[in-house]
Amino acid sequence: MRVAMYYKNKDVRLEKMPTPEIGPGELLVKVEASGICGSDVMEWYRVHKAPLVLGHEIAGVVVEVGEGVCGYKVGDRISASHHVPCNTCHYCLGGNPTACDTLRTTNFDPGGFVEYLRLPALNVDRGVYLLPDEVSFEEATFIEPLACVLRAQRRAHVVPGKTVLILGSGIGGLLHIHLASITGAARVIATDIDDYRLSTATRFGADSVINANEEVPEKLREVNDGKLADSIIVCTGAVSAINQALQSVERGGTVLFFAPTDKDVTIPLSINELFWRNDITLTTSYAGDRADHLTALKLIQARRVSVRDMITHRLGLAEAGLGFELVAKAQDSIKVIIEPQR
Repeated sequence: MRVAMYYKNKDVRLEKMPTPEIGPGELLVKVEASGICGSDVMEWYRVHKAPLVLGHEIAGVVVEVGEGVCGYKVGDRISASHHVPCNTCHYCLGGNPTACDTLRTTNFDPGGFVEYLRLPALNVDRGVYLLPDEVSFEEATFIEPLACVLRAQRRAHVVPGKTVLILGSGIGGLLHIHLASITGAARVIATDIDDYRLSTATRFGADSVINANEEVPEKLREVNDGKLADSIIVCTGAVSAINQALQSVERGGTVLFFAPTDKDVTIPLSINELFWRNDITLTTSYAGDRADHLTALKLIQARRVSVRDMITHRLGLAEAGLGFELVAKAQDSIKVIIEPQR
């Protein structure tokens, strides 16, 4: 079968490898669509593991069913989680399954940018989602990223009546903007340094946009009745954005770091200014659990989240290298979808 083999962001090669063979409890999936995630182009994180096949936002059709599999059959249209928890460890039993060691080691074989992939038995058991007829394969690639956004907004205390500031209007930021706008936030304010992305943020629900090259806290007060933001979600790894977030959070507010930074980035924190008397919460969010994935699927099915309109590029497997370059540049692309069967 054909695969897109990753060596580095500007070196993604179309290669061949054997189609995976499945065993008991497993599924073989013909991949129809696979989204390129921002984490796929984190070169410092990926390159030391190269060459490898990336891709975890997938949708496709079951073409082979392993012995003992119940609930799935050949021809089923599905999406799937690449990371799944054990459900028995300290973290899972404590209600934090995305911290589970098993979740962080499970994956597809070999990855999502392929013609066919093997779903291991554990993924089949707790990470497969049947697609309704009205959800297309390309829309289904948004289930995983939207699940991550759902969990993050809970942790960031995004609730009706509060002001939300989203720093960075790439695909992650846009999903946050769109979700916050439909779930009752009083104001959704977005930033970016790119005019195209700022206009796109407005299209997907931002009440106001701020160019990140300006004085963000001052501009925020101008559009938010003199107040800073109750919840801030940082969707870029830029250190400047992190500093803007820390300067833009209202007393009693929350800053959630959704995007990773470059390797070894550190920032100084003023304990007195941030925490003492101001009661600021700093937190992060990683992945989403099964309930988040199912909720994401329902939101997409109900057309509450308009993910189809976020797709800017649809490319064949042989064009995966171009897709990686578009996502890494972070300019005039929003969501890039690879269609391996083209």
